[in-house]
Amino acid sequence: MGCYRVQLVAIISFMLLPSNTHGWGDDGHAIVCKIAQARLSAVAAKAVKKLLPKSANNDLASKCSWADSLRVVFPWSSALHFANTPDSVCNYKDTRDCVDKKTGIKGRCVVAAITNYTNQLLEYGSDTKSKYNLTQSLLFLSHFLGDVHQPLHCGFFSDKGGNEINVRWYRRKQNLHHVWDASIIETEVERFYDDIEDFVDAIQRNITKVWADEVEEWESCSNDDISCPTIYATESAKDACKWAYKDATEGSVLEDEYFLSRYPIVNLRLAQGGVRLAATLNRIFDTQFAVSM
Repeated sequence: MGCYRVQLVAIISFMLLPSNTHGWGDDGHAIVCKIAQARLSAVAAKAVKKLLPKSANNDLASKCSWADSLRVVFPWSSALHFANTPDSVCNYKDTRDCVDKKTGIKGRCVVAAITNYTNQLLEYGSDTKSKYNLTQSLLFLSHFLGDVHQPLHCGFFSDKGGNEINVRWYRRKQNLHHVWDASIIETEVERFYDDIEDFVDAIQRNITKVWADEVEEWESCSNDDISCPTIYATESAKDACKWAYKDATEGSVLEDEYFLSRYPIVNLRLAQGGVRLAATLNRIFDTQFAVSM
């Protein structure tokens, strides 16, 4: 699908539609966007502030789950949140995996969506008025860059990225996808932090200290690519096999052994998502880079 356009008449507002918990869940997406906004260049920060709706009060995190609310209104958009693979493949391949499995339409997946909305945002600041709603483009891109870093958004098609694997998270019934969307983050915050803000601060400290030597590599893209979603999807597909699915079959009880070995992976993916979203937005809004593209 060449581009994804959402007509304004159908979007009533950014506040009225319900927010479903998909992707990382509201907290996970907010974490990615908080990390990203704090790392924006002055030029990118100015552009983001201008594009955000007034109701956001210049807080990108407050709108980072907006794309999930559209899945009820626009069912076709559901495919844009995932890049699921055949069972046990553990890698992403564009020609094989970037397809809406319900309709067979190729080019509908989170990887293509990231590329599409990146390209739309490159029209920001051009002499001619863009045909796209660039506020929506920003919110879609911010959300999908979070999604592609959640391993089970590049999980197996047969179980819909873990949505059809029923487990117990300690005593609570969950599906495996929800465990990675929200439960691991919620449990970590409850055990180790005062609140979600304290958790975000801890990840940001780790970015500048523990992972400091890795950040430049996270940020970089090869061959003049701006957002590099194929790389991120491949990483998630590998993590899905190595960490998400392992020891989490139907009916499993997931407790400390699973939690304590998996939450560092969640933290890393949240950090990478935030750093890479910032790097992508910085490249997009760098006028000289945009012109060269």
